[in-house]
Amino acid sequence: MGKLVLVFSLVVLGLAVTCKAATYIVGDNSGWDISTDMGTWAQDKTFAVGDLLMFQYSSSHSVDEVKKEDFDSCNTTNVLRTFTTGNTTVSLTNPGTRYFVCGNKLHCLGGLKLQVNVASNQAYSPTSAPQAHPGGTNSQPSSKSNNPASVILPTSAGSVYGGRDSIVMAFLGFMATMLWAVQV
Repeated sequence: MGKLVLVFSLVVLGLAVTCKAATYIVGDNSGWDISTDMGTWAQDKTFAVGDLLMFQYSSSHSVDEVKKEDFDSCNTTNVLRTFTTGNTTVSLTNPGTRYFVCGNKLHCLGGLKLQVNVASNQAYSPTSAPQAHPGGTNSQPSSKSNNPASVILPTSAGSVYGGRDSIVMAFLGFMATMLWAVQV
């Protein structure tokens, strides 16, 4: 019985330490749109390896991942990846700075671009993160419309999975296991 408690405690501790990732909806309720100040949106957020960026945008936009030089000049001809589905999820799998611009150069020059500084996260395993597909192969239809008030999105202050919730669930599982072990 003592070994079971020790093993279960180690599992709970491991879950509490490793199950932490955030999902950010870029631009919050406005989405990836020229009306959103992306610099201000990203300013108070701390991005880490394992987090996800969800871009939601209308058909007049796209999301291009570019190098710093192309970000600074809004060069949309030398892109690393292009997304056009209206709903794009990008995994932050490595520490460093990532750059995203709207594929419409005039929109980029108008401020529709995003710099994301990704901090390392020792607890993250990149093999478990979903990958975004180049060319926009995400089959979900866009929920972005010309009326941002009609789009219901969770806040992108960061939906955190794990942490305290994992500990509570693990504790409840532990109690159920103990009750089961006492009855057997």
